[in-house]
Amino acid sequence: MSRWARPVALLAAVSVVASCSVLPRVGPNKREIFAGSVQREGDAFVVSVNDRVTRATAVIPALGFSQSFVNAGTLGSDVIRPGDTLGLTIWENVDDGLLASEGANATLLEEVQVDGSGFIFVPYAGRIKAAGNTPEAVRGVITRQLEDQTPDPQVQVRRIAGDGSTVSLVGAIGGQGVYAIERPTRTLAAMIARAGGVTINPEVARISVIRGGSTGTIWLQDLYKNPELDIALRAGDKVLVEADDRKFTALGATGAQSLVTFETQTLSGLEAIAQVGGLLSNAADPTGVFVLRNEPAEIANQVLGRADLVGAQRMVYVLDLTQPNGMFHARDFSVRDGDTLYVTEAPFTQWNKAISALTGTLGSVNTLSTAAGG
Repeated sequence: MSRWARPVALLAAVSVVASCSVLPRVGPNKREIFAGSVQREGDAFVVSVNDRVTRATAVIPALGFSQSFVNAGTLGSDVIRPGDTLGLTIWENVDDGLLASEGANATLLEEVQVDGSGFIFVPYAGRIKAAGNTPEAVRGVITRQLEDQTPDPQVQVRRIAGDGSTVSLVGAIGGQGVYAIERPTRTLAAMIARAGGVTINPEVARISVIRGGSTGTIWLQDLYKNPELDIALRAGDKVLVEADDRKFTALGATGAQSLVTFETQTLSGLEAIAQVGGLLSNAADPTGVFVLRNEPAEIANQVLGRADLVGAQRMVYVLDLTQPNGMFHARDFSVRDGDTLYVTEAPFTQWNKAISALTGTLGSVNTLSTAAGG
């Protein structure tokens, strides 16, 4: 009887220690999570993930431009606006002209500013309406004004884009600054290229265009995949390039416990697990992978097959990676912004901790006893 007394006592002690809550652990175990379900008078719906659940929850917020952005026509780059700068060259068919210096027959007027009222001033031609006209129309007006004063004047008018036709580019872009809308840069993609392109991972780069009181946001990759998203720019537009700011929280028996930023536009449960270093092989319970989320009522009703839920619902989705389709379900289940990925510890982990605690304690006692006896 005495031969079995010590193992039995040790087993009983381990059982008591393992069942109590004094041992350190990463969080609730699988049994405790299920005990908090609505089905057991808790406050969260615990749902096992299957094909129907993955389809019902596969709702990714769409990014895109409104029709007002998409339908805006490309600006005529030759139309002059208040704030623009013009370059004028005037040739006179005489040696001693009105404007040209002695020995020259051409006069160069660079950076003639179009004022707020849309006018420019040209010597001997006077104050001329430029805004709303093309350079060709302005050339005709100046020619007519000068031809009575100098024989056969030849006029060239060049539009140099100025403050009246600019776009501001800020954020994760090669060259932040104010850029003119010119013939080669009248659309969003061309303007981003003009500024040196983006400086972050293109897969998670988001482009926002702020126009007056409206804002449209798209993925950079969608800009190049869908030509209709390469919208025409307008004077005063602000273009912001920034990295995706969606995050999920990883807790429990994973390779990393932290707040994790999305690395792709869409993120599956399996990718989220891989992104944090996978499951701890010596501690994780592959049957207890949970995704916690506040789910909108319309999705919660669809998942639960109900129609009476109102407001956001606390949902706990269960991924069992040991099932035949478990890995497929984890691959197809979409993780969303604000989710919490929690992996429970395997039951034997608590036993190992209990045994370690007891053997460590007994070893300390024996050491003290030996020291005292010495």
